[in-house]
Amino acid sequence: MRPLRPVPELAHIDAARFADEVVAAHRPVVLRGLVADWPAVRAAATDMGLARYLAGFDRGARVAALIGQPEIRGRFFYDDTARGLNFETWQGTLREVLAGLLNVAGDPAPPCLYVGSTPIPPLLPGFERENALDLLGPEVTPRLWLGNATTIQTHHDFSDNLACVVGGRRRFTLFPPDQVANLYIGPLDFTPAGRPISMVSLEEPDLELYPRFAEAMDHALVAELGPGDAIYIPTMWWHHVQALGALNLLVNYWWSQAPALAGSPFDAFVHALKNVRHLPIPQREAWRALFEHYVFEADGDPAAHLPVEARGVLGELSETTAREVRGFLLKGLGA
Repeated sequence: MRPLRPVPELAHIDAARFADEVVAAHRPVVLRGLVADWPAVRAAATDMGLARYLAGFDRGARVAALIGQPEIRGRFFYDDTARGLNFETWQGTLREVLAGLLNVAGDPAPPCLYVGSTPIPPLLPGFERENALDLLGPEVTPRLWLGNATTIQTHHDFSDNLACVVGGRRRFTLFPPDQVANLYIGPLDFTPAGRPISMVSLEEPDLELYPRFAEAMDHALVAELGPGDAIYIPTMWWHHVQALGALNLLVNYWWSQAPALAGSPFDAFVHALKNVRHLPIPQREAWRALFEHYVFEADGDPAAHLPVEARGVLGELSETTAREVRGFLLKGLGA
């Protein structure tokens, strides 16, 4: 496998350029120094400084933390049967989490402790005002990711993602959406943290068991971020995330460009798996043609020949057509 290509970088970007040049291109971009002026980043010059800064906002709200034994080396994953997980979940306060992280900071083989995807305003009220981001609207909620040296296995999100490193360092390895066949994705309905993950270890890939992973690595991009840096990860791009320090804090923002009226594409995907995947091959090919024509518009607008008022569920998405779609589906289900 050849050396990985770096993620392209930009600096000194404003909201207009971010929307028009970065998000519209649907490609990952590193934004160096995007949040370097945050008070939290300045506090993170030392682990103790960051812990004290966060504790100043803490009001005792409880968080869910993942705890793994030293032998998993920070890699949250399945157990040997793939029917269980190699870590446990614990409930505690942020102060308790911070104390636990500081207590094991000097241990050469510490247990791993990780708090992920926690909305910041109810957990640390006021943090989001002192550490504001002007690239996105105020309706986009910042989320906290806090822990020691941990590895989050290759996965993708259904939303666009802007991830900002506050303390510690993080290494991101990214794969385009079309590499799904080469990543050997695990179960869709039983996952360590809510999203399907690759079964291949990035650090020690077993290419006899997962030979196509070498092809995925040929398409991979890599970025190493320090405090103040950020990375934009488009929706559906696969990403592997390594936190590299004894105390790491990342703040991320998820948002969707898709209309909220449409519901979850993943639900539609799973429904298709159950109702189309097991059909006889000739029928599946017929449905492939319908999906290509109607969903992916391989032949252009499939309703262009119809009067606007007669397009029904093929029309532009609105509150009215969303209700029509739901009614159409419920009728088909006999509800």
